[in-house]
Amino acid sequence: MNLLEAITNAFRLPELRNKLLFTAAILVIFRLFANIEIPGANQAALQSLFNNQPILGLLNLFSGGGLSTFSIVAMGLNPYINAVIIMQLMTVISERIKEISREGELGQRKITRWSRYLAVALALGQAYGYTVLFQNNPGTPILPPDLDWFSRATIMLTMTAGTILAMWLGELITEYGIGNGVSLIIFAGIIGRGPRTVYSAIAGHLGGGGGLADILPFVGLAVIALVAVAFVIEVQQAVRKIPIQSAQRLTGGRTVQGRQSFLPLRVNQAGVIPIIFAISIMTFPNIVSNYLTAAPSNSWWHQAALWVNGNFVPDGPNLAAMIVYNVLYFLFIFGFTYFYTAVTFDVNDVADNLRRYSSFIPGIRPGRSTAEYLGAVMNRVTFAGAIFLGVITVVLPLVASRVTNIPRTEMYLGGTALLIVVGVALDTMKQLETQLVMRQYRGFIR
Repeated sequence: MNLLEAITNAFRLPELRNKLLFTAAILVIFRLFANIEIPGANQAALQSLFNNQPILGLLNLFSGGGLSTFSIVAMGLNPYINAVIIMQLMTVISERIKEISREGELGQRKITRWSRYLAVALALGQAYGYTVLFQNNPGTPILPPDLDWFSRATIMLTMTAGTILAMWLGELITEYGIGNGVSLIIFAGIIGRGPRTVYSAIAGHLGGGGGLADILPFVGLAVIALVAVAFVIEVQQAVRKIPIQSAQRLTGGRTVQGRQSFLPLRVNQAGVIPIIFAISIMTFPNIVSNYLTAAPSNSWWHQAALWVNGNFVPDGPNLAAMIVYNVLYFLFIFGFTYFYTAVTFDVNDVADNLRRYSSFIPGIRPGRSTAEYLGAVMNRVTFAGAIFLGVITVVLPLVASRVTNIPRTEMYLGGTALLIVVGVALDTMKQLETQLVMRQYRGFIR
């Protein structure tokens, strides 16, 4: 069943039609808020900053384009995503939080409530960081340098409220709509700014009157994009199937025969979370350098800050610095893929659950041997997933930029955006198909 067929069938069912319309309405509301600018920002200086700092484009990606316009939802769901990740890490560090997470629905509610509180704190801190960054922007400041504390607090509270609003809209979609609300909010932001970005890129490269030489780069970019989409779809759906055998057992006075199944291990188990981790680390030197640009111009740290801003970028004039940057970016993504996979997929818990339900892997002893076997298989699968994330995020934009001569900042879909768009579309499609099967299933008794 393809996407158009699934949507057509869904609109024939009143309940699913209402869910789809509700989801679309919430996404439209979010896009409306993303176009309401916070007063006081110099939009020309803001656009210049984003054109000169490609790394900010990645942060703008997760905010749905709201950061580049300094809108009410400028931070998007970044603080909430970071809060959820921190709480997931805390389940590994703290035994108490790990016990709470295993308490079923009540425990998950507590974790969710703590994640929301943490998201508010992170949003306030991140909003303060943006105000300082925009005040100390080299050249023309984006915000007035003499910004008083009342104005700063107003901007911080507005940005924090925008994050809470986006978080609430995402939860409404998850509860009453179709798909994961947080993912769809980010998806809508990427798709929503597509027409403007594509138009700007085309208009900026048709200086020769729209001849063949002007059109060929976009044809090449379209071919690369199609190949990349097919590659992402293939890897996102790829799984390593571990055979599982259920033992014969006595239940309710009846003997239940054993059956065969499999345990799917996804190649990209970590999703886009390693990319978020890597982005946070790679943006740290630029954030520090923006603070140091306010130092006296004859000081060495001011000169160092200017060098970092101009050279420590994914695609800059300094070839050596560019190579170091991209190699570090790739290695961080590679390492965080293993780290986050180990956090979310505990082989010991999986082995214990298999033994608890009288299941085993043929040829592998239950317990510790099963955990060691799953760990070895997962390491090999994660290696392929880590290489995939690094290639899509780091290598693909560089290759596309060099082949087409289109700067990375002018590309509509970079590697990270492509991964998010395809991943969310596939997950939403699967959920829609599941809903259709549930509502069109005919039982044995009529």
